[in-house]
Amino acid sequence: MAKNIIKLLLTAAILGAALYFGYSKYREYTDNPWTRDGQVRTQVIQIAPRVTGMVTKIHVKDNQRVKKGDLLFEIDPSQYELKVKQAEARLKRTLEAAKGTKIEYERIKKIYEKDRGAVSQKDYVRSETNYFKSLADIDASNEALNAAKLNLTYTKVYAEVDGYVSNINFQIGTQATANKPLLALVDTSSFWVFGFFKEDAIPQVRVGDDAVVTLLAYPDIPLKGKVESIAWGISPSDGNPGPNLLPKVKPVFQWIRLAQRIPVRIKLDPLPENIKLRVGMTASVQVLKRGHSHSVHDSAIQ
Repeated sequence: MAKNIIKLLLTAAILGAALYFGYSKYREYTDNPWTRDGQVRTQVIQIAPRVTGMVTKIHVKDNQRVKKGDLLFEIDPSQYELKVKQAEARLKRTLEAAKGTKIEYERIKKIYEKDRGAVSQKDYVRSETNYFKSLADIDASNEALNAAKLNLTYTKVYAEVDGYVSNINFQIGTQATANKPLLALVDTSSFWVFGFFKEDAIPQVRVGDDAVVTLLAYPDIPLKGKVESIAWGISPSDGNPGPNLLPKVKPVFQWIRLAQRIPVRIKLDPLPENIKLRVGMTASVQVLKRGHSHSVHDSAIQ
């Protein structure tokens, strides 16, 4: 009899604990806003040459990891080397011409200072003007040379950040055009997660709140983070002008009101070494309201 009572009490205790745990989890998910509609994002830099020319060397492969300062590809430098030589020659001619102008100006200036009647005011002003113009020509030639040298350096294109090269769809011999992107560089230092929360959950979310992010690729490793910002607007799906400039309004069912999704940006804490983030990964996000005790591993959103 006593054994049966003990079994009943033990069973009741286990059942009670299970119910309490289930209720706690239910309250956790109802009290803390969460969404399965999340996505990993990062800055993607479009790498474009700053000069036009034929690609002569490619130093990376698609999806290769690179560090800031690594050489990505090169453009034929011959025309830019020629422009540097032309600018150097132009500067040399300008300097030689300026020497004669300076000698003439100094000669007339000395005569004019000794005897103003020996040189007309017009000749003096003309020589002075030519002298200062020669100085301006020297400055212009120097700037042209600097610009030519700068363009020559642009024939080598380097990585601006640490990251992964993506979308290499060109080859040696491709005619590169200035400011037209040739490849993408995924910045590995700027990953964040967007959680797209229903608009009725947004009032419960505040900047600085703790968050838990669970990636579909790593369902057993919840990631910590904080709410960094909340979007102030989204693009409307109707009301935009149609072909006849009248507003386009999509029909809706009056008895159904679908909540809009507002992006909430989550800044991730330092990641475990075995987590590899990729742009576009699916994520679930839970925002922890302040004052709620919480264990990260107990709140992984599957």
